[in-house]
Amino acid sequence: MQTRIDPDLKQREDVAEADTILRACVHCGFCTATCPTYQLLGSELDGPRGRIYLIKDLLEGREATEKTRLHLDRCLTCRACETTCPSGVRYGRLVEIGRDLVEEKTERPLGERILRKALLEVLPDTKRFNLVLKIGRLLRPLLPATLKKKLPPQKTAAPRPTTRHARRMLTLEGCVQPLTTPNTNAAAARVLDRLGISLISAERAGCCGAVNQHLSDTETAKQRMRNNIDAWWPQVQDGAEAIVLSASACGLMVKEYGQVLKNDPDYAGKARHISSMTRDLSEVLRDEDLSEFKHVGKGIQAAYHSSCTLQHGQQLGGAVEAILQRCGYALTPVPDSHLCCGAAGTYTILQPQLSQQLLHNKLEALQGGQPDVIATANVGCQLHLESEAGIPVKHWIELLDQA
Repeated sequence: MQTRIDPDLKQREDVAEADTILRACVHCGFCTATCPTYQLLGSELDGPRGRIYLIKDLLEGREATEKTRLHLDRCLTCRACETTCPSGVRYGRLVEIGRDLVEEKTERPLGERILRKALLEVLPDTKRFNLVLKIGRLLRPLLPATLKKKLPPQKTAAPRPTTRHARRMLTLEGCVQPLTTPNTNAAAARVLDRLGISLISAERAGCCGAVNQHLSDTETAKQRMRNNIDAWWPQVQDGAEAIVLSASACGLMVKEYGQVLKNDPDYAGKARHISSMTRDLSEVLRDEDLSEFKHVGKGIQAAYHSSCTLQHGQQLGGAVEAILQRCGYALTPVPDSHLCCGAAGTYTILQPQLSQQLLHNKLEALQGGQPDVIATANVGCQLHLESEAGIPVKHWIELLDQA
């Protein structure tokens, strides 16, 4: 794709990066076939190719408008288009740059600004989010039906094993997962313990930065990344084997720390190292001897929803499915398994109508094979699916923690 970047923008590093990404696009349109919002809305501007042209217009000096913002907002950033793109276009990064430019050049209505500010203040902060959850649960009888469904029930986790093995791996508790699906990391710790690996947490580590990064609050995102690096670094120097993430969205973000902080003079090297040693939980277990788990799923049918951040972002499609089958689970067929469930971080709140349409389509696909349980790899997907599912929805590691 040919570009003529606006001279006023040409010196910006992110614009230069976007220009390189744009030039890789041959506008073939293969991406539209796998784009969830294009399938729902049938509009070229609500598919990757159309959004690419909108971003190109921005970079070439055309005015950013509410229309531009609307179509970029509707993007799930699921990256299904990246999986299907024959030219290797880094669309996820391109749309981030485009959104940042739109935020600079347009002003959102007051209601949108308040909502986005509230999300940035509450979601990444575990204490604040816990307070909001407690208030929501207290007022649950008074809430409208749509909000009741979004409010996750209170859950507990079984105890975690003590640190006792020579092999140690770090994990990230995150911001939302400890309060909404606390058994995920607990189950991961128990399964890894049986494999001779101790899973340890760094007390000062917090949100991975993804919420801020995807809502164009890039400086706060970078600071959250630095905080996590500082929290992990002593354990890294002390011989931690890997940083293993059970939330695939967080894992994708941490794997990109090196890219995001590449120009930070104090953290660039550390960030690259952190990203290089980051593994999704499935990457760890696929290389281990799982023979003692081989009968845990016998007689149980499971529908697996591969989160977008795992199959498209981290390019690990099929990894969890193979593990579940090694452990005896029978996987039911899931049509259009490449499509997003509609969770996509804050998408359920910022784009509720599209999010619900995608959810209903996904649950129809998942439940069509009459499984006993639905499994997934990310906390956001799990919460979104269980808000409407008629059967249990669990993180896949919990299915191994049955033996």
